[in-house]
Amino acid sequence: MSEQLEGNCLVAQSGGPTSVINASLSGVVAEALNHECIEEIYGGLNGVLGILNEQLIDLAAESQQNIRGLRYTPGAALGTCRYKLKRQADFDRVLEVFEAHNIRYFFYAGGNDSQDTADKISKLAQERGYALRVIGVPKTIDNDLVTTDHTPGYGSVIKYIATSVKEIAADNAAMGQHDLVQIIEVMGRSAGWIAAGAALAKRRDEPNAAPHLIYLPEVAFSPEKFISDVQHVLQKEKYCVVVVGEGLVDADGNYVSTDSAGADDFGHSQLGGAGEYLRALAEESLQVKARSVKLGMAQRAAVHCSSQADNDEAYLAGQAAVEAAVDGQTDKMVTLVRGEGDSYTCETGLADLSEIANGVKKLPESWINEDGVSMNYNFYKYALPLIQGEVQVPYENGVPALVQLKMEKVDRKLAAHIFE
Repeated sequence: MSEQLEGNCLVAQSGGPTSVINASLSGVVAEALNHECIEEIYGGLNGVLGILNEQLIDLAAESQQNIRGLRYTPGAALGTCRYKLKRQADFDRVLEVFEAHNIRYFFYAGGNDSQDTADKISKLAQERGYALRVIGVPKTIDNDLVTTDHTPGYGSVIKYIATSVKEIAADNAAMGQHDLVQIIEVMGRSAGWIAAGAALAKRRDEPNAAPHLIYLPEVAFSPEKFISDVQHVLQKEKYCVVVVGEGLVDADGNYVSTDSAGADDFGHSQLGGAGEYLRALAEESLQVKARSVKLGMAQRAAVHCSSQADNDEAYLAGQAAVEAAVDGQTDKMVTLVRGEGDSYTCETGLADLSEIANGVKKLPESWINEDGVSMNYNFYKYALPLIQGEVQVPYENGVPALVQLKMEKVDRKLAAHIFE
């Protein structure tokens, strides 16, 4: 136990939301209330943008019912952003806001880029001699953060993907006459973790069930092989369900399709359109009925189909972040560590923020079958424990009764920040 640091804490959320990111927020607030050294508990609205604009809310003023209700509320309750701190003036402003509000503990829930931001803020505080403890809380449906076995958000998104595949396949089975191709595009950027998760729709004793083909960013796409793969399935089955990751690339490493919106502040291409590309390819080359569905935001917001295991671990990550900071840790991100026994267990660890920042964890090639379009036992063993259990969401008038925070504002103490 290091020397006790007294002051206020600030928690913020960044990047794409998940169905369990608010469970981590709930864990942070619940644990922070247990420590006398943490005097006030603030939330930053819209990630670092809210910090720059000094838009803080008082989370301790929220009812305990609301804080608990965050566990079954998707989206980012504090708001989020994809804003990159670039100018020294921006970094200086963050520290000015921290000093003005006596922020001594900073918890940032996000993915690769968010952890990079947290790392830079922490380093600046150290350079300036400002006592601050910074802990990252892992978050991404993409499951591509290095150093952690898996990320909060991943188990829920693949539970939804697998469920959707089974439901769509049931519809296709009623309609197909060896002439129906269904393309399902999923998120995941340049890693195939989410697309691979569709394999969980298929029991091991159902080798011919949907999804019949899974196209991953880790496997270079060949139009000729795709046509051959689909033909082979339709010779045996009345329909063919194809799952494709949005970051699918060709043999030259180029995305088969990108969104015209360009790139975000961190330089990431706005991906989208791989499903439509495959639909057109199948329809034109095989003269079959081809349909494309892009699950889009629904896959990361579907709290009604989220994993209890995922929800529990997201909450645990939030708690662990506070515990680590109070114990004197800083410049770290909470990691999820899988136990080595036959039965699945998970506990938390810590990794240096600098190890996580901007790294990408790819799906292991050894988990992909030689056909390049299906997953083997190693993936099932890895992923199945992550989708277990169902979050009990309360309903009102037939729809989920989600929580909305009161958002009691903290008074500003500084002049407005000037953006370039």
